[in-house]
Amino acid sequence: MNDLKKNNGGGDIVINLEHIGMIYKTGSINYEALKDINLTIYKGEFFSIMGASGSGKSTMMNILGCLDKPTSGKYFLEGMDVSKLDKDQLAEIRNKKIGFVFQGFNLIQRLSVIENVELPLFYAGIPHKEAVIEAKDALRLVDIDENKENNFPNQISGGEQQRVAIARAIVHNASIIMADEPTGNLDSVRSSELMSFFKKINEERNVTIILVTHEPVVAAFAKKHIIVKDGHIVND
Repeated sequence: MNDLKKNNGGGDIVINLEHIGMIYKTGSINYEALKDINLTIYKGEFFSIMGASGSGKSTMMNILGCLDKPTSGKYFLEGMDVSKLDKDQLAEIRNKKIGFVFQGFNLIQRLSVIENVELPLFYAGIPHKEAVIEAKDALRLVDIDENKENNFPNQISGGEQQRVAIARAIVHNASIIMADEPTGNLDSVRSSELMSFFKKINEERNVTIILVTHEPVVAAFAKKHIIVKDGHIVND
């Protein structure tokens, strides 16, 4: 892996998009979701991507999270050009470097709270005893009480479920958290509480957080912002 590039202040460049384009083909129709996107994100930044529905922000998140490959351009993640990797290589990058938090929580209902958080460690081959310790540490960081560890997701509140999802995202020491509309199913009070945990993780662990949202009050927790419209970055 190449050495990370530095900005003028000495910070590492974690993500660098160069002339990224994305075209979806449906029959004879081509839809250009992203157009010549250039973007740099540094280690430890709390970064928000805003835009209306259909603006291209979710497509950008899918590319940043190595869930999809761009049609054109280059994507450097910690110095590696991941835009040319195959599906298995992208999956390995996701497992090692990226944690995801989605609007719908995406917890497995048949697993307990702590088992949901342990899951990434299980796939990484971490021994069970060690995985339990790390899962407990992650749950404490987001203020999930020990007496709720063995509850199932439907036995805790929506806000608690999203905090469990955050714990699962950070448990394998991911350097980047991708949060796609994480407050979409929460009321304003729970949303503010949740964003405080993202801020805490960003500041205490120096984790780079990339947040997709259409809510200005949620985006305000981030330190840097871009607005996407019609596949272009129109403001930052």
